[in-house]
Amino acid sequence: MSVDIFMCRFENGEPAPLDMSAAHEVLGPYVVARDPRMNFLQVRTAEGEEAGVFFSSPDNITFNRFGGGGIMDLLAVLLRRLDAVLVVPGGPTMIQRDEDRDLLPAALRDEWPVVVARTGAEIDRAIRAS
Repeated sequence: MSVDIFMCRFENGEPAPLDMSAAHEVLGPYVVARDPRMNFLQVRTAEGEEAGVFFSSPDNITFNRFGGGGIMDLLAVLLRRLDAVLVVPGGPTMIQRDEDRDLLPAALRDEWPVVVARTGAEIDRAIRAS
């Protein structure tokens, strides 16, 4: 998919920092290219599926040009490890537990669909349904 999606963390409706060292640890085995000046990684799964990963800010990781079950599974692992949510612009915000809904900013919680997605397959379905 060529759409950008954003991995974020929220506490009390406000952006919160992501554990970037944990993100690098999870993504490290899949990195096939990197550009430190752009805070960019290209990751590839064993199935040959790829994604561009931008460490945009301390509270945001952007994924683009991604697809396939392996990448979606990798996103699910990263969401769990970072205790994060996945935001699809114009589409759903994916949380891991119903109670995570209360952590979101009002705009995400009230103006866009919020769905629970714990697995790569659930993330894929939520993105495709949007």
